[in-house]
Amino acid sequence: MSSAKRRIEKDVMELMMSDHDVTLIEDSIQQFFVIFHGPKDTPYEGGVWKIRVELPDQYPIKSPSIGFTNKIYHPNIDEGSGAVCLDVINQTWSPMFGLLNIFENFLPQLLRYANPSDPLNTEASNLMSKDEKKYLETVRKYVELYATNIQSLNDTEDGKAEEDEDDELSDVGSLSSDDGEEEEEEE
Repeated sequence: MSSAKRRIEKDVMELMMSDHDVTLIEDSIQQFFVIFHGPKDTPYEGGVWKIRVELPDQYPIKSPSIGFTNKIYHPNIDEGSGAVCLDVINQTWSPMFGLLNIFENFLPQLLRYANPSDPLNTEASNLMSKDEKKYLETVRKYVELYATNIQSLNDTEDGKAEEDEDDELSDVGSLSSDDGEEEEEEE
């Protein structure tokens, strides 16, 4: 067995032995879901997200690919794809880091300290910069709609839960035009 495969097994087993709920995809140790809870004392507290993780064959030399499967409102997370803009994962990843670091340090820090100057979600970035109160209200509304029902985590794969709840966000403030929302629905 190669050292990369041994490291993948070690890191995945470490994650599974921790408090994190890990579900392998099609019995592949390189693709799995992790249930992630919003950090305490943040507007994400009480939220539960299903994070998809894919480990490249070159792991840990190459960083894992991670993405939120249920919606989250955050300047550094793409609302549509769930992709995460996180320097530690994308640019400064080191083989010294492991999967536990991502779920116990990097993601909680990202949700605690968003970086609006490097956005993947420009609407969230603009709202955070211009009206922090409305931004926090929007974050909490997203948590309520998309991250509190455990059943909805299973529905995010086919989009059922998201379609039903999109209309409920119409009362949430936004700085984008209605055209942007229609384009998202068409995709």
